Amino acid sequence: MKVQMLKWSKDSNWKYEGDKTEPNKDSQLVIYFGAPGTLDSGEGFNELKSMYPNAHIMGCSTSGEIAGAEVFDDTIVATAILFEKSTIETVSETVKDNTESHKAGASIAEKLKKKSGLRHIFLLSDGLNVNGSELVKGVIENVPSDVTVTGGLAGDGTNFSKTVAGLDEVPTSHKIAAVGFYGDGINIGFGGVGGWDPFGPERVVTRSKDNILYELDGQPALDLYKKYLGEEAEKLPGSALFFPFSMRPAESSAKDTIIRTILNTDDNEKSVTCAGDIPEGSIVRLMKGNFEHLIDGAAKAAKLTGSNDDKDSCALLVNCVGRKVVLGQEADSETEAIAKVLGKTVPTIGFYSYGEICHHEVTKECLLHNQTMTVTLLNETM
Repeated sequence: MKVQMLKWSKDSNWKYEGDKTEPNKDSQLVIYFGAPGTLDSGEGFNELKSMYPNAHIMGCSTSGEIAGAEVFDDTIVATAILFEKSTIETVSETVKDNTESHKAGASIAEKLKKKSGLRHIFLLSDGLNVNGSELVKGVIENVPSDVTVTGGLAGDGTNFSKTVAGLDEVPTSHKIAAVGFYGDGINIGFGGVGGWDPFGPERVVTRSKDNILYELDGQPALDLYKKYLGEEAEKLPGSALFFPFSMRPAESSAKDTIIRTILNTDDNEKSVTCAGDIPEGSIVRLMKGNFEHLIDGAAKAAKLTGSNDDKDSCALLVNCVGRKVVLGQEADSETEAIAKVLGKTVPTIGFYSYGEICHHEVTKECLLHNQTMTVTLLNETM
């Protein structure tokens, strides 16, 4: 497997990272992540298509870009991959709204599994018009149990206004792009870890619908949330990025939790809207950020991939916009921690998302996560 990494900015246009100076025109896959506004004209996509005429090109908008151990804004980052011992297939879906998310996931799975030897699927989706939880369910329910899935939902900074994704065309809203990896020659490692600290008591979700939480322990969810936030409640919904929920099924242990970001609040209905489904009967608890623990979580996610410091590997990072907001100027401490684990020779790109797709560290179930660093590592058998 041969990998090239490149980055576009207004100042330098496209620039190759490392010792590469010319595109490898035999690359079969290009994955890119672009800041809001950088993809609208289609110039970025068209230039990548010109540089890599034989490649499938998939990408999405972001809430920040990652290249190597650094975090950027207002750029496009990309990786071009030439596979030597494995093959790929790509597919895209268009949804009218989030009610079609499960159906779209099922369709992606059905199309990709028609070819034998499917090992892994990497997904990039519109982050506002797709229900990520249902998308993941639709895929997982329709592929063999040994097929793994990772990816993320497109971002739009902290605007939550417009997100785009695309495959072999200029990215647009309402799109989902997927690539399937096939054969015994491909190795896939992945890990997703939060690193948030819990506080306050556990509560039972007594009324909810999809991603809208109405009641906890029979009490209005927003009232309880504001009570624990104290003065920070006056800064909602912005301050919610600093105080997500942990969530787990009632019959499971605390080790089985996933994180849910609060996107918005409704004072009339006393409800909170989360960035993923929050089923009735679930157990939730408030979380808060600790810089050291968040950075340790990122490093742990990298360790779970089983990295071997191979320059012919490719690492794809999908991280939550909430973590970027919480860490602020320390955001690149996460990516530096990952680089120490993976090795600085491993080409690494990534983006800040509105939702991360990865298998749970404990349960191994593939889920939509929030406020989580996920790492997908690709390489081929030596």
